[in-house]
Amino acid sequence: MSKMMGLLGGTKKPHAVLIPFPSQGHINPFLKLAKLLHSNGFHITFVNTDFNHQRLVKSRGPNALIGFPNFQFETIPDGLPPSNMDSTQSIPALCDSTRKHCLIPFCNLISKLNHSHAPPVTCIFSDGVMSFTIKASQQFGLPNILFWTHSACAFMSFKECKNLMERGLIPLKDANYLTNGHLDSAIDWIPGLKNITLRDLPGIYRTTDPNDILLDFLVEQIEATSKASAIILPTFDALEHDVLNALSTMFPKLYTIGPLELLLVQTSESTFDSIKCNLWKEESECLKWLDSQEPNSVLYVNFGSVIVMRHQQLVELAWGLANSKKKFMWVIRPDLVEGEASILPPEIVEETKDRGLLVGWCPQEQVLKHPAVAGFLTHCGWNSTLESITNGVPLICCPFFNDQTLNCRYISREWAFGMEMDSDNVTRAEVEKLVKELLEGEKGKEMKKKAIEWKKLAQEATHTNGSSFLNLEKLVNELLFVKS
Repeated sequence: MSKMMGLLGGTKKPHAVLIPFPSQGHINPFLKLAKLLHSNGFHITFVNTDFNHQRLVKSRGPNALIGFPNFQFETIPDGLPPSNMDSTQSIPALCDSTRKHCLIPFCNLISKLNHSHAPPVTCIFSDGVMSFTIKASQQFGLPNILFWTHSACAFMSFKECKNLMERGLIPLKDANYLTNGHLDSAIDWIPGLKNITLRDLPGIYRTTDPNDILLDFLVEQIEATSKASAIILPTFDALEHDVLNALSTMFPKLYTIGPLELLLVQTSESTFDSIKCNLWKEESECLKWLDSQEPNSVLYVNFGSVIVMRHQQLVELAWGLANSKKKFMWVIRPDLVEGEASILPPEIVEETKDRGLLVGWCPQEQVLKHPAVAGFLTHCGWNSTLESITNGVPLICCPFFNDQTLNCRYISREWAFGMEMDSDNVTRAEVEKLVKELLEGEKGKEMKKKAIEWKKLAQEATHTNGSSFLNLEKLVNELLFVKS
C-alpha cells in the first residue's frame, strides 16, 4: 500500500477526522481504520467522548493518548451526566444523547482543527450510528464516509427496520408475542437474507414499547446513510456475498474492508502498537498463563464490553465450565452482572482453581492467536466474530443483544464454525455438553476445520489484489483526489 504515498507528493497531507460511537466495540475497529489511513499518508484526528477519554487515561495511564505528530486525539462531550467510570454507559441513553447534543461540539472541533497547525480537515469517517456528522460535513463541504461496525447481514437487517414496522411485525404488540410463535414468523423478503425468522433478527426488534428509542434512532440513522459519500463495512466478500450483492445495488459506494487486523499487519504501523483504546485495564499476565498450557487445551470465555447478565446466568455458566473439567480463561468485567458485583461463588473458584483463570479484561486478539486456545465461548459481537475467523478459532455462541442474534445464526448455520446456546435459559448441563463437544467431540473437529477455511479466505481477501485490499486502495485513492 506504500505506493499510495506517492500520490501525495507536493500536496498537503489529507486530514481524516474519525469519530466512533462511544463504546469499546466501535472504538476498536475505528482505531484500526485510523492506523490503516495513517499508513496511507493521512493525518489523523481520533475523536473520543470526554467520558471515555477519562476512562482511557484511567486504564492506560496519563500519557496514553498524547499521540504522535500526525496522529492526535481530541474529545467532545456526550451530553450525558457523569456516571460510573468502570461501567459501559447505557446504550439507549448514549444513542439519544449523541444525536441531540454532539453536533455543535463536533462542528466547533472541526473549526478548531482548521485553525490549528495541522493540515485542514479533508474528510470525516463517522460511525454509521453517529450520522449527525453528515450535517457537519455538509456545513464544511467535506466528504463523509460512514463506517458501520457490523456485519453486512446486520446492516441489511437494520436497513429493513422501517419496513418491519410498517408491516406491523415490530414493535411487538405485547409480551405474549415473545412466546406465542410470532417470533417464528418467516421473514423471506429481506434481500440477501435466506431462511430467516423474526427471532433471528437483531434483539432490539423484540421491544414491546411503541415509542422505543432504539427503533426510532435506528430508522433515523438508516435514512441518513443515503446522504453519505461512501459506506464501509468491516467484512469480506467471500463471507457475505449474497447480502453484499443486494446492498451494492442500494449503496453504489459500498466498500468491504475487512478483517481490518489482517490489512493492518501488512503495514509498517508498528510505531503505533502503543496506541490502544481499551476502556478497562488489560491483564496481559494471562498470556503467560496461556504459555504454560498445552496446545489446543483452553476454552476462552468473554462476553464483550456491553453485555450485562443476571447473577443466575453467571452461576450456571460457571458450573457448566467447572463440570466440563476443561481448562478455561474467563474475562469477567467489573460490570458484567446486572446491579451487583461480578463475583463467582467461592466453591466454584475453589473447584476450578487449578484449571481456570479469571481476569477483568485482556488483549483479546493476542489471546485468540495463542496456540493454547482451542475455542471461544462468545456473545457473537462482530469484532469477536471477525477476530475468531482471523485466527481460525471455533465458537460456542451465546448471543444477548442487538446484532449478536443474527451473527450467531450465520455462524452456527451458514458459516458452520460455531454451535448455538440459549442465553436466556443458560443451564450448566448445556454449557458442559457444548464445551466438551467443542474441545473433544467430532462436531468440534468439523467446526475447527471450517474455521481454518474461513481464516484462509479472510487472508486471501486482505492480501495484495484481494477484495478488501483493493477496496481500501480504491477508497484511499478517491479521497486523495477529492478537492476539499
